[in-house]
Amino acid sequence: MKILVTGAAGFIGSHLCEYLLTDESNEVIGVDGFVGFTDHAIKQRNLVNLMNHPRFQFVKKDLLDINWDDHLKDVDVIFHLAGMPGVRTSWGEDFKLYVNYNINVTQRLLEASRNLPIKKFIYASTSSAYGDKTGKVSEDSRCTPLSPYGVTKLTGEYLCRVYHENDGVPIVILRYFTVYGPRQRPDMAFHRFIRKIMLGEPIEVYGDGKQTRDFTFISDCVKGTAATLYTDHSIIGETINIGGKERASVLDTISIIEELFQQKANINFTGNTRGEPKHTWADISKAQKLLHYYPTISLKIGLQKEIEDLKQLYKEV
Repeated sequence: MKILVTGAAGFIGSHLCEYLLTDESNEVIGVDGFVGFTDHAIKQRNLVNLMNHPRFQFVKKDLLDINWDDHLKDVDVIFHLAGMPGVRTSWGEDFKLYVNYNINVTQRLLEASRNLPIKKFIYASTSSAYGDKTGKVSEDSRCTPLSPYGVTKLTGEYLCRVYHENDGVPIVILRYFTVYGPRQRPDMAFHRFIRKIMLGEPIEVYGDGKQTRDFTFISDCVKGTAATLYTDHSIIGETINIGGKERASVLDTISIIEELFQQKANINFTGNTRGEPKHTWADISKAQKLLHYYPTISLKIGLQKEIEDLKQLYKEV
């Protein structure tokens, strides 16, 4: 099967490409423009296991300008993971980047796909689309995003639905809940916490640290995402939560990191949680039913794997 993955040099995208290539019947085209706030050296590191793979082709082009006709020929499935991530950086002047890379890029790719015989168009969305909810959140919950980032990703979802209804684009929407693990972006909380402990510097925690998240380890996320490839057409048009094995508060996760390092962290409480929900909790019953998705990696094991990767990363720098 010929598969195109946008955002292939990113955290989730690079892992997804590697996983898809474990199936010898798959050929993967990875597209990434190296845009955003992540250092290019980190994105290049993400691609190390892919660049010499005989069934992988990398296309380094800005998705705002790319001529999709050159790259979508004979493609069976599209995984659209590319986008501008981050809640805190989506305010102010940088909002235009989110409009360009979360809305305009998605529209361009959908437009290019609408007359092609693709089997599935999988759009990676986010739990940020829901906003602040109480208890487990199912896919039919009303979406009330709290940040410009969440608004742009939800707009991408609406675009997918417009092209599905009008042109029959076979869309599947996945809403990810706080993905972590090896290669996690430097701006994300676990990466920052681990890095600060490694340097012996204070950890900055926004708000009171009692906010909870449904943490999803990268290998679980990728397996759930790849499952869409092998599931029949009954999932076309569906929105599906991809959550983790366990929830915890920010302070709970710091305690686990302290245990794994066998040292106490110096915590500075700073700022507020503007644009971020107090709690997230995925109802994954739909993913279990449709994708046979059952996350297996505990938070402690997942954090240990991320620590090992970051020790290697900063040894290399």
